[in-house]
Amino acid sequence: MSNPWEKISLDDYENHMRLESVMQLQAMNEMMKYQFDAYPVSSVMILGIAGGNGLVHISKGKLKKIYGIDINASYLEEVIRRYPNLNEILECLCVNLLNNTETLPKADMVIANLLIEYIGYECFQKVIKHVVSEFVSCIIQINTEDNWISDSPYLHVFDELEQVHHQIEEKTLREIMIAIGYCPVKTLEHSLPNGKKLVQIDFQR
Repeated sequence: MSNPWEKISLDDYENHMRLESVMQLQAMNEMMKYQFDAYPVSSVMILGIAGGNGLVHISKGKLKKIYGIDINASYLEEVIRRYPNLNEILECLCVNLLNNTETLPKADMVIANLLIEYIGYECFQKVIKHVVSEFVSCIIQINTEDNWISDSPYLHVFDELEQVHHQIEEKTLREIMIAIGYCPVKTLEHSLPNGKKLVQIDFQR
């Protein structure tokens, strides 16, 4: 069975995420600057890279390798097109994390922003145990109501995501990471205009 993310166009996804009533694309771009600068690492793996939001903040002098992982091959093609300045250090890999974890390379740091919601706790643990990174930085969405996708003209583009969506809780995320040897080291919050908020939780092995 195909994954719903393979059918959603990048334009629809990004146009929804940048709406003034949603503002998640802008918020994550700002938060990713911190993620890239926070820890002494030379390689980073971005799970669910989509169109490469946040890559504008990467300094080639700081990082030697960036792995962009996504299930949608067309997203990865767009990342490569958008960031030719990173072609010496950026490697994009089309991977379904639900069944191809063993194909992932190693990296000093894993960034997983709005990604755990679509693979679940157990799969995320499996990914992290395979990559064995020193640092893991996650951004999850905290909802103030049952509707986890914000209302927008693009709402029905995401109808099939209900099949793969998991509601992620801060407490449980900390617990499952501690269980595999990762301690929480920092938590940051970013409020969104629709009452939701993004929570960044960083872990160190």
